[in-house]
Amino acid sequence: MVIMDPKHSAEVSKHLDKQNQALMETYRAMSHELHKLQVEEETIMRKLYELMSAEGLLPKRKKEKQHGENIVGSTESKEQEP
Repeated sequence: MVIMDPKHSAEVSKHLDKQNQALMETYRAMSHELHKLQVEEETIMRKLYELMSAEGLLPKRKKEKQHGENIVGSTESKEQEP
């Protein structure tokens, strides 16, 4: 077990406080940068979706397609009934 000399404890405490402050500032800066990048990604993805939609490059969803066929099919069967 290592016993620290009491006369150095104040210096060590001050050094650790400075390191803690530096780490917290770095954390805040990185967190802010991450948030900016997430917002930028969301904007880019929306623009990509808009572009692909305008160009007709988005695949049709099966559920929407089936739902549309069910509505058309039920309408047609009602029209054929006497």
